[in-house]
Amino acid sequence: MPDVVLRLGTRGSPLALAQARETAHRLCAAHGWAADAVVIVPIRTTGDAIQDRALSEAGGKGLFTKELDVALADGAIDLAVHSAKDLPTVMPDGISIVGFLPREDVRDALIARGASSLAALPAGAHVGSASLRRQAQLRRLRPDLRVSLLRGNVQTRLAKVEAGLFDATLLALAGLNRLGLAHVATAILSTDDFLPAVGQGAIALAMRSGDTLLNTVAAVLDPDTGTALRCERAFLRLLDGSCRTPIAGHAQLQDGRLEFRGLVLSEDGAQAIETWASGSASDAERLGQEAARDLLGRAPADILAPFRTI
Repeated sequence: MPDVVLRLGTRGSPLALAQARETAHRLCAAHGWAADAVVIVPIRTTGDAIQDRALSEAGGKGLFTKELDVALADGAIDLAVHSAKDLPTVMPDGISIVGFLPREDVRDALIARGASSLAALPAGAHVGSASLRRQAQLRRLRPDLRVSLLRGNVQTRLAKVEAGLFDATLLALAGLNRLGLAHVATAILSTDDFLPAVGQGAIALAMRSGDTLLNTVAAVLDPDTGTALRCERAFLRLLDGSCRTPIAGHAQLQDGRLEFRGLVLSEDGAQAIETWASGSASDAERLGQEAARDLLGRAPADILAPFRTI
């Protein structure tokens, strides 16, 4: 048993708790601790409480993190466990993202009734999603579909499809894998056609800046995931990306080089502007920024008008 019991703060959804348990397991395995050396502290966030409207109408990504930030600042927890794609582009003063666990599958999964693929969905099928990125890419690929808001945790969304309230939905394959629900996926969408959210599939760990526990946590951090996320988050940060804009981005290391692809869409999916960047892993942040500047220089004003002051 270690001298210090780590308190992990997390949202209380089944997926968030699964991610916290994975973090706790990795920490205990890395340090030879007993299973009860790490305590998981569920914290209800504003984002979890809002179910009747899109997060873009309520304040954006910080709604899933601010209560955890407060708990860190107040000393109620030692480490916050987040889905990386839920993180705001700029963290509050005194709170730092210290790294990421090894990344899961980044792809999106289709869960549909009576259709084996996105292409097989009948014309006018009703697809639910809470993500503007997914909604825009759906409309880009299948403008005939009826796409509308579907909020709630993974189990809630699956239940609404099963009940026939929606013909299909899209969920992160990483979340399904972590919940042992990969078998419910009707089809896995290739990143060539359906680019993931920045940070998708990665678990982020946040701490108080300068906390000496960093050396303890460092044992479970994955450098390659950290490199990819530095690139992706630099891209998103320069675009000031939030829940209000359909933005996708994915970086991965291939043969020692970092390859990045980014995408910005109009909400109706009718316009889509892509960008690519490639270079040394040591230039991860610069590559993400260059990709963002490329989009800023080429995207129509009606898509990126809020960002033209950058």
